[in-house]
Amino acid sequence: MEESAEAKKDGNAHAQGVLEASDAAKEKISFVRNIREAFSMEPQAIQSYSPLTLAYIGDAIYDLVIRTMLVEQGNTQVNKLHKRASSYVKASAQKEYLLLIQELLTEQEMAVYKRGRNAKSITSAKNASIGEYRVATGFEALMGYLYLTEQYDRIIALITHAIKAKENGVKTDEI
Repeated sequence: MEESAEAKKDGNAHAQGVLEASDAAKEKISFVRNIREAFSMEPQAIQSYSPLTLAYIGDAIYDLVIRTMLVEQGNTQVNKLHKRASSYVKASAQKEYLLLIQELLTEQEMAVYKRGRNAKSITSAKNASIGEYRVATGFEALMGYLYLTEQYDRIIALITHAIKAKENGVKTDEI
């Protein structure tokens, strides 16, 4: 028993060392810049992206954050992970999360959200109202904008705030 406690202590020390190393490297490493460098791509002006393009990448980034959060909570069956993830990423949940963070958004972030919400899409969600789908598209556009402008901490802060507010029973006001 003592041996497993010691192993756990060593594992925690290693994890702390990894975290400290990653904290020190934050200024030097950017996921987006690494991708651009790997594929010899020049950065594009963020204003050149359509709101639906921002939503396209934002959907993937938001999904990745949620999946990472769920996986890091511990190993479990994939179908259970999928059901949990779906409850966070469905349009109605994204609408609720947007309502929970809207007061925190900067003027620029709100403008990006509104561009995404107001974009005319030829597709729609299977299990969401048009209103929910449009708000969710705006939310995803915001996530895409923050990702492409390398504001990773802001993405995490907004998502964390929304999830914690919902868990604490904070009520949302309609947009």
